Amino acid sequence: MTKQILVLLGHPDCRPERFGSALASAYVEAARAAGHEVRRIDLADLDTPFLGGQWEFESPPPPPIQAVQQDILWAQHIVVLFPLWLGATPAKLKALLEQVFRAGFGMAESPRGPVPQLKGRSARLVVTMGMPAIAFWLMFGAHGLLALEKGILGLAGLSPIRKSVIGGVEAIGGQGRLKWLARMRRLGTLGI
Repeated sequence: MTKQILVLLGHPDCRPERFGSALASAYVEAARAAGHEVRRIDLADLDTPFLGGQWEFESPPPPPIQAVQQDILWAQHIVVLFPLWLGATPAKLKALLEQVFRAGFGMAESPRGPVPQLKGRSARLVVTMGMPAIAFWLMFGAHGLLALEKGILGLAGLSPIRKSVIGGVEAIGGQGRLKWLARMRRLGTLGI
């Protein structure tokens, strides 16, 4: 079964020689070869202003952000790849998410709390980091990943949300990187 897949490379530097870009490209190429429809957004190509306050969060976003929203609405599966910076997503990725999820997109408000607006979509989060993955999970509780998983995508109704954590990215060497690229190609082929 083919899917409509949106791949968001959430690294502010999307040059092809960057490992995150290679991971995104491996996923996209394999997904397309398997017959999936794929759209790719590179964070570095977007002009993403920071929100100035609640008044701005409650108003509709500018047209480039609305285009990202339309890609999300189109997608059945969303892949977000990003590096862990200071324990969380890069500031520019967080700014994009704040822009995208403004004015009720993804979560409508009701007297009982947020009402998910993106049910029926799944996601995969792919995070790269310098620390070993086991330290990220055990010592830090994966909080930088959980904020995106539970606090944004989960509240919007995406499920299931799968995670791929690539730890020690500088230490894994060429063979480790090749294994991760092969894994991303498998995931792209399957559309998960």
